[in-house]
Amino acid sequence: MKILLADDHPLFREGVKPLLGKLAQKVEVYEAPDYPTLLDLAKTVPDLELALLDLFMPGMHGMEGVRRFRAAFPAVPVIMLSATEQPEHVQGAMEAGASGFITKSSPSEVILNAVKLVLAGGAYLPPAMLQRGGGPLQPLPDHSQLTPRQRDVLLELAQGKSNRQIAAALDLTEGTVKIHLAAIFRILQVNNRTEAVLMAQKMGLPTAPPGV
Repeated sequence: MKILLADDHPLFREGVKPLLGKLAQKVEVYEAPDYPTLLDLAKTVPDLELALLDLFMPGMHGMEGVRRFRAAFPAVPVIMLSATEQPEHVQGAMEAGASGFITKSSPSEVILNAVKLVLAGGAYLPPAMLQRGGGPLQPLPDHSQLTPRQRDVLLELAQGKSNRQIAAALDLTEGTVKIHLAAIFRILQVNNRTEAVLMAQKMGLPTAPPGV
């Protein structure tokens, strides 16, 4: 397994490397201290399975760096690393194409499980994002209203798939997927795809393939 770890703090990289080594019998971790090095490494390492990127590092200008990396290496899932978990940063990263957002203060077990979830095709967001606007928790919507097919669509959505990919996976038309998504947003009382995944995690609904 080949993983790219980009962060401008050597001590943080040294702390994360042994943790990533627990993912498989053989894990190769390629390190980059800045965005230009990250791009150069990604071009030379075949079969990359994951990239962990510091949200704020030299040469990386906010979410644009994530978008550029995802455009250049669309097959490589990205997890953002950050010392903070500001909602706008989390949502911006996910909308830019990241599959996960991990705060650096997270316990080792949380980081490892989050990485496993993303490698399995799921999405991970910090628990703090499950509180709307940082205020008190609101009563949860009634997810029992979701039909089995809508739950299937939600599971595919949590894996970061587009409407076209969801349609192909479930043998539906894109129009039908849009109808299901509209119903999901209404039932879960959310406004977009990111919020739908967040709410699903908060409610304990599956957001990763079985067995993960």
